[in-house]
Amino acid sequence: MSGSSLFKMRLVHLDLKGAPPKVSYLAEVFPLFHALGANGLLIEYEDMFPYKGHLRLLRAQHAYSPSEIKEILHLATLNELEVVPLVQTFGHMEFVLKHEALAHLREVAFFPNTLNPHEAESLALVGAMIDQVMELHPGARWLHVGCDEVYYLGEGEASRQWLQQEQNNKARLCLSHVKAVASHVLARHPATKPLVWDDMLRDIPEDQLSASGVPQLVEPMLWDYTADLDVHGKALLMEKYQKCGFRQLWAASAFKGATGVSQALTPIEHHLRNHMQWLQVAAHGPADTLQGIVLTGWQRYDHFSVLCELLPVGIPSLAVCLQSLLQGGFAEDVKTRVENFLGMPSLEITGFTSDILALVTQVGLHLRSSVDEMLYRDRYVTGWFSSYHRRRKLIHPVMIQHIQPQALSLLGRWSALAGELEAALRRVFYPDAVEEWLEENVQPSLQQLQQLLQDLGEAAGPGPPMASPGPDTGQEP
Repeated sequence: MSGSSLFKMRLVHLDLKGAPPKVSYLAEVFPLFHALGANGLLIEYEDMFPYKGHLRLLRAQHAYSPSEIKEILHLATLNELEVVPLVQTFGHMEFVLKHEALAHLREVAFFPNTLNPHEAESLALVGAMIDQVMELHPGARWLHVGCDEVYYLGEGEASRQWLQQEQNNKARLCLSHVKAVASHVLARHPATKPLVWDDMLRDIPEDQLSASGVPQLVEPMLWDYTADLDVHGKALLMEKYQKCGFRQLWAASAFKGATGVSQALTPIEHHLRNHMQWLQVAAHGPADTLQGIVLTGWQRYDHFSVLCELLPVGIPSLAVCLQSLLQGGFAEDVKTRVENFLGMPSLEITGFTSDILALVTQVGLHLRSSVDEMLYRDRYVTGWFSSYHRRRKLIHPVMIQHIQPQALSLLGRWSALAGELEAALRRVFYPDAVEEWLEENVQPSLQQLQQLLQDLGEAAGPGPPMASPGPDTGQEP
């Protein structure tokens, strides 16, 4: 592989809390990840991990089996991709705390996202989760323990009482739990270094961070997915962390899933700019300050949100971003390399030959707009079959000949495409993910057309003579 990179480790993030791919699809894309320049994976299992015993309730319906986890690790090894598992242990605990049996461990009783750090049972819970994950990842050099976006920390009743003591504050509360989790990892798995997202650490004063003991236990991962990332600010933050005693730092960019909670198509330009900024950050710091970078590919913003871009849709963006990191930029020769890797004549998204990407692009760019065009801008529908007419089942008979064939044609065309897309999605994803994506992105528009045709049929059906909705203007269609 030609070129060099400012980032020794380049990990692709697999966010399995939404639309987790089948293992057969991972077998197809892991060789591509390697060819594009990745040398590792950050796998955020969430409820796709085959938890057992008292943790079995955490499993999703289609959770991977232990043998499938081993197959994923085997495929990763074959493609020289080092696996770093991720287990959330503080914030983003919805998949755990949504269960009634564990709801008593919430920081705030009404919200399932944050763990109560005061309960001994809380640490026992995440410790058991960590140990089960590590049992299937023997020899892992790193374990990511999350700890990002710990919303409502300090707002639970136990925390409120604790914070009333003069020396206590939210930063200390956060650091004490991070330290406890990291200490568990190192005690039980001494060859494994804990990683944490850095957002809860950013605003903690240097002296408090240094005195906490946390810098000796974990490696923070600085994340920023924006296209206009503050390079100077990131350099100062890295300097702060180093002064506090953190020996190794990581960066985290995004190749998809960071530009809109319901985003269907990946804006490659945004993500390319994000990676160009991270290259500048790496160049500004001392050599080897950053151990590596994780290219995150979020599939949901949280456990309860809708799906954003599916992994096959984000592959061209991943290719652009990985190659840009490896080559130090995105010149014309890098663009050509990416097109060759992907087997596509042009990086224009509509030219990509992936069936899922091509079909999702058609849906994303044209389905809703074509239906809206008919429902809200077609002169026959808006002029002679408005919502007023539809509620009263009123229509000029000649209008049926103008509206019905067009609606049937549009519905037929999009139904056929939806069927083709469903078949393609089922080859990659489990049935629940396919159902969810189609219900969110396709069915609403198809149902609007179906309802229009049903209303047409009812308005045209046998019945008493239709009353005029108003005075005759003398205008004929």
